Amino acid sequence: MDKILEAVVMSSYPNNVKQGLVRRVIEAAKQPMDSEQCWSMMELSTKLYLTGDTKYKREIGKEVLEVYGHYHPEEFEEFFNVRFLLSLLQEGYGPLGKRSHYVLDYIQLGLQFVLESPSANSIFSLLRIEVLRKVCERPSPKQCAKISKLLTQHPQCIPTGKHQVLFCQQLIRCIGQFQCISEGEEDIMEFLEQVNKVSGLLQRIWRTQTSAILPSLKELFTIISSTEEQEAPSNALASVVQFVPLELMDGVIRNLTNDDSITDVQMMTAIGRMIDWVSWPLGKNIDKWIIALLKGLAAVKKFSILIEVTLSKIEKVFSKLLYPIVREGALSVLQYMLLSFQHSHEAFHLLLPHIPRLVASLKKEDSNSATSSLEQLAELIHCMFFRFSGFPDLYEPVLEAVKALPIPNEDRIKHLLGQNAWTSQKNELACFYPRLASKSETGKIGLINLGNTCYMNSIIQSLFMASDFRHSVLNLTEGNSQPLMTKLQWLFAFLEHSQRPAISPESFLSASWPPWFTPGAQQDCSEYLKYLLDRLHEEEKTGKRIYQKLKESSLMSQAVEHHYLNKTLIEKMFGGKMMTKIRCLKCLNVSSREEAFTDLSLAFPPSDRHMRGSMSVLPVEEIGPQFIEPPDNPSQLTGSPWIKRKAPMARDPAAPPMPVETLGCQEPGEAANPLSGNAIDMDAAKDPLLAFGEQACAPKDSRSVPDLINYFLSPERLTAENKYHCEKCASLQDAEKVAELTEGPHYLILTLLRFSFDPRTMKRKKILDNVSIPVVLKLPVLVTPEETEEVCHRGKDRAAPGSGFVSVVYDLCSVVVHSGISSESGHYYCYSRECTDTVPHGQPRDGVPKLASDKHLDFEIQWYLFNDTRVSFSSFESVSNVTSFFPKDTAYVLFYRQRPGRQSCLLHEALAEAGRLHGEPSLHKDLMEAISKDNILYLQEQEKEARNRAAYISALPKSPLWWRDLDRDKDDDSSSGGCSPAAGGGGSGSFHGLVF
Repeated sequence: MDKILEAVVMSSYPNNVKQGLVRRVIEAAKQPMDSEQCWSMMELSTKLYLTGDTKYKREIGKEVLEVYGHYHPEEFEEFFNVRFLLSLLQEGYGPLGKRSHYVLDYIQLGLQFVLESPSANSIFSLLRIEVLRKVCERPSPKQCAKISKLLTQHPQCIPTGKHQVLFCQQLIRCIGQFQCISEGEEDIMEFLEQVNKVSGLLQRIWRTQTSAILPSLKELFTIISSTEEQEAPSNALASVVQFVPLELMDGVIRNLTNDDSITDVQMMTAIGRMIDWVSWPLGKNIDKWIIALLKGLAAVKKFSILIEVTLSKIEKVFSKLLYPIVREGALSVLQYMLLSFQHSHEAFHLLLPHIPRLVASLKKEDSNSATSSLEQLAELIHCMFFRFSGFPDLYEPVLEAVKALPIPNEDRIKHLLGQNAWTSQKNELACFYPRLASKSETGKIGLINLGNTCYMNSIIQSLFMASDFRHSVLNLTEGNSQPLMTKLQWLFAFLEHSQRPAISPESFLSASWPPWFTPGAQQDCSEYLKYLLDRLHEEEKTGKRIYQKLKESSLMSQAVEHHYLNKTLIEKMFGGKMMTKIRCLKCLNVSSREEAFTDLSLAFPPSDRHMRGSMSVLPVEEIGPQFIEPPDNPSQLTGSPWIKRKAPMARDPAAPPMPVETLGCQEPGEAANPLSGNAIDMDAAKDPLLAFGEQACAPKDSRSVPDLINYFLSPERLTAENKYHCEKCASLQDAEKVAELTEGPHYLILTLLRFSFDPRTMKRKKILDNVSIPVVLKLPVLVTPEETEEVCHRGKDRAAPGSGFVSVVYDLCSVVVHSGISSESGHYYCYSRECTDTVPHGQPRDGVPKLASDKHLDFEIQWYLFNDTRVSFSSFESVSNVTSFFPKDTAYVLFYRQRPGRQSCLLHEALAEAGRLHGEPSLHKDLMEAISKDNILYLQEQEKEARNRAAYISALPKSPLWWRDLDRDKDDDSSSGGCSPAAGGGGSGSFHGLVF
């Protein structure tokens, strides 16, 4: 009968004819048959099953075997013996070089017919040993899956005792070597199914033998922490972790993170490879294990590992949000990584270029999963905006992408940041400031934040960018007996000449620290600036002068020379004078008092008095970026309101404004409408000022700096409880108080009083009103008759004899921005540019300083954004629009530089003379040597860091080959979000096109 069957199978008859003949043979096999005939038939069917070159032949072999196992059990048991199975397992079946791949399938098929036989136990014992041996030989995923299928169906064959633990460990090692070489979708699905079968076997063993779990996990960690492997272990290992009971998580993580035998490199390698597991589409609870290990490392303060792994892996985790099947786990890991990485903006900033594309892709997908992820992502982004403010140029595209998504409230943001931080002790992360490989492309140097010291960093950078002040400080002579100014000189010198991307201002901070400031707490930058300038002024004023005296000008009178040579540097650069006058409304007697100032504080008018009913001395108009000459007509020299005329009311035709060139945003033919002013609380704003301003075309109902200045300078009526005691009347009388600028500072500092005390909450609240900032500001300065004569003689301005006002023009050079809603919190950063006299100082024209071109006075001078260690190029457009994009980011302190003109000519000429004689400031020997040594030290540190990072980077796991397509960032229009097809799109050769 075996010959007949073989002849039929090998014949060329059609399959339907063969099938009929085979049916007859099989029916005949169900009848009683001698032992020899049974053996012959079983040998033939074994041959067909194991070596058949077609599926049809193997199916026939299987059918015949099943018939003989069922109808001839004794003969089958005798045939399916231990010796035969051992031969199959150890030697294989078939010609050498073409051994059958179906041995395990064959054994599984035959086992079902010998389970009750006397030889069953012997067969089970053999298989327990042989499957362990097979697994130790690292079979392919397909063969491993067959072993798993065999053992799952026949658990009696699973190794027992110590061999069972060894079997689990070796099976995990097999999984660690699994790779799917093919990129075809069918092959990948088959691979995933094979992995699932193998990990399912482990789950079955662990359920019945929990003692095998911990040794298995130890082996798993050994694999993923190995730094010696040529090729990274397979991500298929993720399928193992999903079956570990979560109740074991705390103990496992605690043991791992407290094991001193595990090196940092091994731990970093292991966690890096675990993070790669978010790509595994079949895993459950993988994100929980990853986050638990990250938290465990934070608990034992392994911050360097966390930082390195986060920075190297966060972009890959983020990319997985494109794929619905792994999105939930990837988002959980991403949330923890970002919310815990609070010492630096580095991790978040790595994602900024990718966020708009991902958001667009998720919107296009339009699924419940995508919608939920978008909302969670938007919440995460706003948390990062809150934590790392001060990067408007980087954040604008991201803000635009998520503007339609819900915004979390501040309590929610603080809750998320508070519960996920690595540590509540900020000083524990002080040494982990952002790594900067080289100087900013701007050539400028940043300042390291020493723990809420952004208020100081912004002020220092603004002072540094005040070039005249910087040059004077750098020209400081050695041994000047001014310790604070000397420290400032060293800080400026390092900012000018260091090779470091950022330097630490720790020494200057400790020297300039106001004694009432709380260490580690956010402070008011304006308060710090006032204290700093006052300290520097008083230090020099006591006689410890540090600068060479300004050279005497041939045109400088002795009185004026004495006036300037007796000023401190702070007075020369930032000092101005203000005359406060009070006029009794009964006897019209005027009393006056002149006082010096270094900054002017501008209060906000009440909300119900945006446009005020009375004006200050001169109306505010918009002016263009051109150089503005003083008026030709002497009548345009406006006099004091109590000397020549009464203060005009708003829209009073008797008060014509000074003619100026208007900015292009004004409507053609539209008259320059003066802005009016009303009464002001001089206690709240005690340093008055008047200005002309050029505004960035803001809405008509928005506030501007000239608005605040006009309100600041508006005459104040002293009545009722505030009546003035007139000495002439010898009684309390109604009076009017006004202030006039009598000397404009070289650098004008304006502070917008945004913080006011709220009696209801007993806290200082912030005024978030947007204020448009003029790039050019024109201030009227009161001129005395003597000064008027001097002005006319020098030809700097055209002025009329007698007392009146002349215009002084200022260019904006720095804006310090506060981000936040409270003075006790938030963040400071600053925009700055370097305003200088732009022609060689030796080329006067009729005695008047000449300007190289208009562009150097206005918008085209390069702006920079200073945000602690980060320095980047910026623009005046960014300065003007920052509050529009980020409502909590508001201008707070403004620095303006005076253009050459009447009042500034002496100082400008002195600075020009110093520039001609000395060129760039030359540093004294000790300072030059200190900078040189530090630059050499920095290069040595860089070399050491490069070696250390090379060791760390070499330990970081590489992406498995079969997953490589997910690491590509395709930028074509056909791919969703610029990364890959969304939710199942893509070609047949794309793995993520199917699985994700």
